[in-house]
Amino acid sequence: MHSLERRALRSRIENVDNLPTISGTLKRLLEALQNPRISLGEIGAFIANDPALTTRVLRMVNSPIYGFPRRISSVKQGVILLGINVVKGLLLGVSVFDLIQKGMAGLWEHSMACGIAARLIAQERGLKEPEEVSAAGLLHDMGKVMLALKFREEYGQIIMDAKGSGMTIFAAEKEFFQITHADAGTWIGQKWNFPQTLLDVIAHHHDPSSARTAPLETAIVHVADVLVRARGFGFAGDGVVQPVSVAAWEMLSLSGGAITRILRETEEFLEETEELFSEF
Repeated sequence: MHSLERRALRSRIENVDNLPTISGTLKRLLEALQNPRISLGEIGAFIANDPALTTRVLRMVNSPIYGFPRRISSVKQGVILLGINVVKGLLLGVSVFDLIQKGMAGLWEHSMACGIAARLIAQERGLKEPEEVSAAGLLHDMGKVMLALKFREEYGQIIMDAKGSGMTIFAAEKEFFQITHADAGTWIGQKWNFPQTLLDVIAHHHDPSSARTAPLETAIVHVADVLVRARGFGFAGDGVVQPVSVAAWEMLSLSGGAITRILRETEEFLEETEELFSEF
């Protein structure tokens, strides 16, 4: 595995949609999302034609991950409220749910908690589009799913190695593959036509000072990731709580009271969200 070139790794990861574990719906969705000119109307029609996807989308839209104050009863209404960038993240989130569950136990809970905490931090900072930051929090570890799907045995060994050595999963990936889940997530995000803000977060959530397009959003997801790890929500691949970036922490300047409130509300919302998705 060490001899695999970066280009070969990227090619294998980008071809993840050829796996037999990928559903027909997700394959069609990925094809649709790769069209940069796809409209909200076309996305809404795609969802409406799949009753199972409709149910999942409505559950997600009405979950605390997005935090709308009133219940949304139609896909069309949800799509209009969220906007195309968030809808892409939403669709990928609900569509890869099964993949995440199969790829790494506990990652979905971690991802949901990060999405919720990111939204709460974004609201605390007064961002106009907290839903976009929430989508980024939900999908920041997408690369772990891709690596686990393409290299199941190897990635299982990486998790075991990280656990045994006290190493972060990020460092263990780097040592084994010479790339990390941030690289894998960025590659697949580029292929699937993710918005640049989301790509920046996925690429740099472990090193937010490197973000150029979306430094504030990346700082928010980075801090959310550290907070939910410290609180023990889900499992992100290791038992290590990485040090928080000083620059990101100073950029957000969250008070102790705000952090306490964000963690408390994240826990409450996470319980509610898990109930919504228990029959997914």
